[in-house]
Amino acid sequence: MGCLLVTLVATAQQTETLDTVLLDTKIPLARKNSGKVITKITKEQLESRPGASVADVLNEVSGIEINGARSNDGQNLAYYVRGGRNRQVVIMVDGVQLNDPSQIANDYDLRLIPANGIEEIEILKGASSVLYGSGAATAVINITTKKTSEKDISATFTSTLGSNRPAESDSKDSKFETFTNNVNVSGTLHKFFYNANFSNRYTDGLSAVAAPADSTRFESDVYNRFNTRLNLGYKITDSITISQFVSIDKFKAGFDNFDYTDASNLSITEQLKTGGHFEWKYKNGTYVFNDSYQWIDREIMSGFPAKFESKSYSLDTYLNHRISNNFQAVAGLNVNLSEFNSFTVPFGETGFAEQVNADTANFDIIDPYLNLVYITDFGLNLNAGARINIHSVYDTNIVYHVNPSYNIDFGNNTMKLLGSYSTAYITPSLFQLYDPLYGNTELMPEDNRTIEGGVEFSRGKNFRVSAVYFNRNEENYVDFVTIDPENFVSQYQNIDDTFESSGVEVEVFVKILENLTGSANYTNTKADERFALRIPEHKANASITYKWGKRTNVGLSYQYVGERDDTFFNPDTFENETITLDSFSLLNFNISGQLTNNFKLFTGVSNILDTEYEEIYRFQTRGRNVLVGFELSF
Repeated sequence: MGCLLVTLVATAQQTETLDTVLLDTKIPLARKNSGKVITKITKEQLESRPGASVADVLNEVSGIEINGARSNDGQNLAYYVRGGRNRQVVIMVDGVQLNDPSQIANDYDLRLIPANGIEEIEILKGASSVLYGSGAATAVINITTKKTSEKDISATFTSTLGSNRPAESDSKDSKFETFTNNVNVSGTLHKFFYNANFSNRYTDGLSAVAAPADSTRFESDVYNRFNTRLNLGYKITDSITISQFVSIDKFKAGFDNFDYTDASNLSITEQLKTGGHFEWKYKNGTYVFNDSYQWIDREIMSGFPAKFESKSYSLDTYLNHRISNNFQAVAGLNVNLSEFNSFTVPFGETGFAEQVNADTANFDIIDPYLNLVYITDFGLNLNAGARINIHSVYDTNIVYHVNPSYNIDFGNNTMKLLGSYSTAYITPSLFQLYDPLYGNTELMPEDNRTIEGGVEFSRGKNFRVSAVYFNRNEENYVDFVTIDPENFVSQYQNIDDTFESSGVEVEVFVKILENLTGSANYTNTKADERFALRIPEHKANASITYKWGKRTNVGLSYQYVGERDDTFFNPDTFENETITLDSFSLLNFNISGQLTNNFKLFTGVSNILDTEYEEIYRFQTRGRNVLVGFELSF
């Protein structure tokens, strides 16, 4: 339930709890020594929002718009960060980059990840390909799964019930149509540790497409997701740890036709994933090895049925070595191996036929990288590095970054000046390279350059404000180009046009009283008109939370999303047309109480004013909804 239980937006949580950051250097640094503004969404924030999805939580971070998160649970998600798209955002789980080779953009689907199984989320914005490879052009989102309990056995059970009314509903009645359950069991037995997690989310009551005003309400499109994950590990010595996990994830999502008519279409996605972690801490540093092997199958049941099978293997191994007290280096190797098959039903036939074969549709990426961090005694910090991208389809590509910052301390106050110049690359996807109708094996990677400059001022842990300006330039953009209009022939091509976006991200946190805190952020994004689809120029979040006694938290949050342009296909003219979607505001309330040490109750209301709005043209959004639930732990 989008934005249902909001206590503090991510920036507030970051200020109070983020003493060290890791994502921008792969080296644990004091926050003031980092040349970036890293956002951390903490365990406490996630636990206060048991009904929220990962997309819901990310949508309150400055600079990020997860389009589709406020719609039907099965709606495809679009990641818009600093004027970018899905293929320019890297999603990682426990330090390993994830992707789906069968997707057009090679992006990873956040709907596969349950929020209940997450310990924390870190977000790094800006071009970061030096450390995180292809796609790290606008943001890196690293999701850390639940930590293991130090007890022999520990268990937590969470259950929520919620309504799922659409925004344009005339009915004021609310009934439970959203059910989320999660069980987590973990423990440590001498040197052996284990962590098992199971979750399910089921929603009904909301159609994907909104019915026209002169029509009866469309049938609801059900969403049903199951997730299981088991992680086993062993602490060989105090300095060496090894672990291995396996997870199975599956969801079914109903959807309607793309001509905005009601339909009983169904999308099914299944994922099997396994991987490991090895860490060795020695006197002057740390060696880390992370890997993940995943199989993803997708089936589309509609008037245009299709099946997709993809395999990918990713590893990231690096050595963080302290050369001196002020100078550290990270040397690493990133590998990604991808392939996919696809099947469709040819016109006039009834059975599936192979369209793309993995023997052809595959590529390998092998990237060595080096990053250096220098921290002086007089306030100057420097983070710089480079990566060589060795790709099996096109020539070698080199990216680099330079990220200086300077701290000025006076009394209990600290001012940090920061700047960066960084480049990134986005590899063409397997679909864009090898699709028999639209693919183009001559494609080259997109080149991205980002300039950042900003300032952060903090007064202890009670006040912080930051402002960052960014300018992003992109060349070799891979676009879908019509090359023969008369015969409807199109192809993916690198275009000569240069894409540019710029903007400002402002974050504020203040502790007003001992038990009262507030936070807010504002994002201004200006993107070239051709690429600004569904990206609001103005977006803001604000929240206030009050701790009532030692066991009760009350929160109120507000979100504003400005006007956006959207496009739709006009069946009368057979052309795409542009329409402007109105701005909207959402107000949400929550309260949670720890009744005993083992039992917590919570409830909340989202979209209190029952605002009617469109997130995507003609698609349904959530109206006023309520959620109740409990958490039992032992």
